[in-house]
Amino acid sequence: MAELGQSRRTFLGTLIALAAGGWFLGKFLTPRGKRKRTLLTVAKAELPRDGALVYREARIALLDRGGRVYALDLVCTHLGCTVNVTPAGLVCPCHGSEFDREGKVLKGPADRALQRYEVELVGETYHVHV
Repeated sequence: MAELGQSRRTFLGTLIALAAGGWFLGKFLTPRGKRKRTLLTVAKAELPRDGALVYREARIALLDRGGRVYALDLVCTHLGCTVNVTPAGLVCPCHGSEFDREGKVLKGPADRALQRYEVELVGETYHVHV
C-alpha cells in the first residue's frame, strides 16, 4: 500500500512539474506582441485643417494634409538638432538641411527622411505612437 501512495505522489509531482515547465517554455517561445507606446495625445479639434501643431519639448509635429493626419519626428537625421517647422517645409537650424512637409530630404547634409510616427484616431483624440 505504501508503494502505491509513493507512486501516486511521484506521478502527481511529475505531472505538475511538466505542466509548469510547459507553461514557462510556452511563455519563452511565444513572440511578444509589440506594444505601442503613446508619445502624445491631441484633441481632434485642436489640429487645424491643412495645418500643423508643433510640440517642441516632445520634438514632434502633428500635421494635417488634405485630411490625412501624420506625425513627424523633429530630430534632424544628420546630427540630431531640432528641426524648425515653416510654412514652406522643415529646416534644420544647425547645418541647413531642408525637408518637405512629408519629411523627405530636399537639401543635405541630412541623407535620410525624418521619422514618421503612427497616428491613431481614438474617439475625438489623436494618439501618436512609436
